[in-house]
Amino acid sequence: MPFLRRFDMPIPDPQFVLEAALLAATRPMTVRELRRLFDDRLSAKIIRGHLENLQAFWSNRAMRLVELSNGWRFQTAVEVSPYLQRLEEEKPQRYSRAAMETLAIIAYRQPVTRGDIEELRGVAVNSATLKAFEERGWIEQVGHRETPGRPALIGTTKHFLNDLGLKSLDELPSLDSENMPDFLLTSERNALDVVSAGDGELPLQKEIHFEKNEQ
Repeated sequence: MPFLRRFDMPIPDPQFVLEAALLAATRPMTVRELRRLFDDRLSAKIIRGHLENLQAFWSNRAMRLVELSNGWRFQTAVEVSPYLQRLEEEKPQRYSRAAMETLAIIAYRQPVTRGDIEELRGVAVNSATLKAFEERGWIEQVGHRETPGRPALIGTTKHFLNDLGLKSLDELPSLDSENMPDFLLTSERNALDVVSAGDGELPLQKEIHFEKNEQ
């Protein structure tokens, strides 16, 4: 059998190559990285067009192609998450309501100081709550407020957006919505059970659960 030279091999459809790369990837892939699959011969606009076509193709399937803050990736559809969780030996732990209220204030009002959070909630913020969110990579210090004492300003991270399956903060559910959906996480890491002893609760705020959603 004659040796098949590289230039004799059929060139696959770029969309076919992109689909394979994204399904095999262990992290979100940027358009710039995906262009390298074709030695930069395809423009960013063409790559994005193929990605949007793939996104439409997979829109009604068990896997969905989504664009996050740091690239594109495949993840399981939210509606199948409860079924996939039955395969796990341990049920995902959930954050307390008080912890979720703290995180919601940071997400929607950022950048905020610890004092801002305490003023809005009317109770002291448990240090363990902020530390747990920092260790998980959801919040970080983004600066200082130029007031006496220069308190630290806190904001959310790109990792926070990725775990929620969001591209930007603009995609957070509206606070005016009467039926604010639960935030379903897509991180592979198990959620930490935040102990919030001493934290009060806002009786009118809807409890929000962050759950693990397998990719």
